[in-house]
Amino acid sequence: MAIRVMLVDDQALLRTGFRMVLAAQPDMEVVAEAGDGAEAIENLRAIAVDVVLMDVRMPRLDGVEATRRICAQPDAPKVLILTTFDLDEYAFSGLKAGASGFMLKDVPPGELLAAIRSVHSGDAVVAPSTTRRLLDRFSPMLPSSTAEPQHKDVAKLTEREREVMLLVAQGLSNGEIAGRLVLSEATVKTHVGRILTKLGLRDRVQVVVLAYETGLVRAGGGAG
Repeated sequence: MAIRVMLVDDQALLRTGFRMVLAAQPDMEVVAEAGDGAEAIENLRAIAVDVVLMDVRMPRLDGVEATRRICAQPDAPKVLILTTFDLDEYAFSGLKAGASGFMLKDVPPGELLAAIRSVHSGDAVVAPSTTRRLLDRFSPMLPSSTAEPQHKDVAKLTEREREVMLLVAQGLSNGEIAGRLVLSEATVKTHVGRILTKLGLRDRVQVVVLAYETGLVRAGGGAG
């Protein structure tokens, strides 16, 4: 079954460009378009969507607030934030709102397609190093305390899960974590899945955000 995509951008020309790229793929279908966040939310009431490509700076309702409202819904589609500039503060807000990642609008077509497929399969599409730079850049927005995390569900993690969470938050891939902890990649993937379930998070990006917010990891990538 084709991945159902909605394009949300106030620039019709950009939507047309994205639509042409996606239409050429046998496993993708653009099922809806919207010129702002409010229209996107309205569309989702009537149309089933798997992945939303979401611009951030739009009239009426911006992409960050639209993402927050969409991701709060049951069985919500995955959201990819589209930004004009790397390390845009809107991208950080979008990740906190529930987006599964962010991409630059001038991303090469191949990378955009790979990102859509990755998000649809449940992965985050922000490279760990990029996520870390993003969070380090905007760390003043986050609590500076390095005390024990206040997120109540962190206490539910086993010692090994907490260890894996710290490494995810520091930007390591599953393969790198496996090498560091002398585990198989499959085992690491299982741990990551359990961490997401116990903490009620959607993907690795939100693990990183939570770890910074709670002081598990400090700006610069070190453990708290």
